[in-house]
Amino acid sequence: MKVLLVNGSSRKNGCTYTALNEAARALNEEDIETEIIYIGNEALPDCIACHKCREIGRCIFHDNVNEFVEKAKSADGFIFGSPVYYAHPSGRLLTFMDRAFYSGSAAFRFKPAAAVLSARRAGTTASMDVINKYFTISSMPVISSTYWNQVYGAQPEQISKDKEGLMTMYNIGKNMAWVLNCLELGKEHGLTHPENEKVLTNFIQ
Repeated sequence: MKVLLVNGSSRKNGCTYTALNEAARALNEEDIETEIIYIGNEALPDCIACHKCREIGRCIFHDNVNEFVEKAKSADGFIFGSPVYYAHPSGRLLTFMDRAFYSGSAAFRFKPAAAVLSARRAGTTASMDVINKYFTISSMPVISSTYWNQVYGAQPEQISKDKEGLMTMYNIGKNMAWVLNCLELGKEHGLTHPENEKVLTNFIQ
């Protein structure tokens, strides 16, 4: 089994990476393969609602979003990490997730996911709510920990001193591994995910 951990920070080895790395350590201890994906700090185009992905099976923009969706198809779980900007996840991560989830929604369905945040002081729970909505609209089990999924510090070395925050990251990894093993056991016994109905209406109708 494999979990993809997405680093939505513009800093490759910063605070968000430090948090994700601790979750990955716990997963690796349970013999679950991990890959931390850095989405980079170059400009990403927003989704332009062209709906071409419905025709061609991928986003029309040729960048790392399509590469990630291809990896997501064979992945078993996901952890998305972000720094907090103005009580909100990074715009870079949200652009990345908008396009990945819209163009490749089938790659995420029924696979467990978690959001982790790093902040100097506040805004983490509001940011977590934003990321979690991608999961809940995609039939994805949301993985919890033993406290809010957040670490505190302005620099990686400060994150390393946030023992409770790191414990929370580690416990996310352990909880993710447990859920993945339960799902795998269910598959071995013939348990499959439900076939969800899909009806689209406008709010006023």
